[in-house]
Amino acid sequence: MSTGLLLLLIGCDNYYMICSLNPFYIEKNILLESRIEGSWLAKAVKAPKDSGSSNDSEIWGLADTTSTWTIKRAISKWVVKDKKGVDSTTFKPENYYFAKLTRSTDSTNYEFKVVLFRVKKGLYADFIPNNKEGLLKSKLSSGSFFEVHTLARVTLNNNRIELSWLGADCMKDMIEKKRVRVNYQWVQETGRFVLTASSNELTTMIDRYADQTRFIDWENQKAKLELTSLK
Repeated sequence: MSTGLLLLLIGCDNYYMICSLNPFYIEKNILLESRIEGSWLAKAVKAPKDSGSSNDSEIWGLADTTSTWTIKRAISKWVVKDKKGVDSTTFKPENYYFAKLTRSTDSTNYEFKVVLFRVKKGLYADFIPNNKEGLLKSKLSSGSFFEVHTLARVTLNNNRIELSWLGADCMKDMIEKKRVRVNYQWVQETGRFVLTASSNELTTMIDRYADQTRFIDWENQKAKLELTSLK
């Protein structure tokens, strides 16, 4: 195991979400959904089977539930020169979104790239930090300055978005019981692991298991948020 990977795993200190070095999606499954765009307030949601052994402050960082979430489709911008040397600005809508979290109590702003994708009938989101500012205040960044992906199931319901992240304990259980075979690295010193499987392998895992409650019970993952529209 390389030193860089060891540092990554030590940094990935969020027990409640599984981290991946690679995206959980493949290009052909990406989609756009305008209903996620807008400004939202976030609140933590307790899983029905939560025993009460964990609390919101353990699952979520300081800013995750105290920020306004602004989700917008990404727009690329670049400047090119024409034959006369005059600058011309070009804009291109991308097939992903940026979720910017802003707190009114301080100047902390931080941002995630969010890619929506569909596997079978399920709608999912891949979250990855887009910058390093404020990352230590969010559990979505896994307490790390490294770019790791997390996976959430997305449920759209009128003016609300329900997000349920695939938990590390759920993933660990599936691996130990040989229900799913994916590549990962384990760090004995920290008792944590990170997925190293390719995006194709992760997509296959989602296809086979994510719609079966006996494997992944999305209603009972510990890291859950409800976003309510500020309209």
